[in-house]
Amino acid sequence: MKFLVLALGLFLSILTADAQEHPAFPGAFVGHWSGTLNWYTNGASEPRKVNMELHIQPSKDSLHQYTWHIIYGKPSEDSRPYILKAADTTKGHWVIDEKNGIILDQYWKGGKFSGAFSVGGTTILNSYWLENGALHMEFYSYPAKAITTTGNGTEESPKVDSYHIKSYQQAVLRRK
Repeated sequence: MKFLVLALGLFLSILTADAQEHPAFPGAFVGHWSGTLNWYTNGASEPRKVNMELHIQPSKDSLHQYTWHIIYGKPSEDSRPYILKAADTTKGHWVIDEKNGIILDQYWKGGKFSGAFSVGGTTILNSYWLENGALHMEFYSYPAKAITTTGNGTEESPKVDSYHIKSYQQAVLRRK
């Protein structure tokens, strides 16, 4: 009996630690976030700095829908009022609906909300996660076409595509 109580206690402490390490999505992300986006591009000695906000709020009229409103600079400069929708929460699958026919698939995996999409010959990989009370964001962009392919095409040396990272965007946003 002591072993059962000890095992149950250990199991519950692991669950609690995992919940703290990987907060619930999207509930823990709800809020108005703001900070500075650092945009690193090839050839630039310093990042371009842009004010950024992300507003995530539950939809008033739909279950499993949230606002996903990104603002770069001032709202009058670049305001993107998207909708976050559940696609299959059992698989961590969500979509961001840009409300113009574009729907981006995103996935909640390992405590990060991530997706990848290509537009105009460029692929963008993005991730959002919570750490120490802040919302962290990263975007990598690279050409959809590989710059080199190496390897012999065998089991021991498969073909491997490499890509040129054109830019990296990073922000740490805080709740307002």
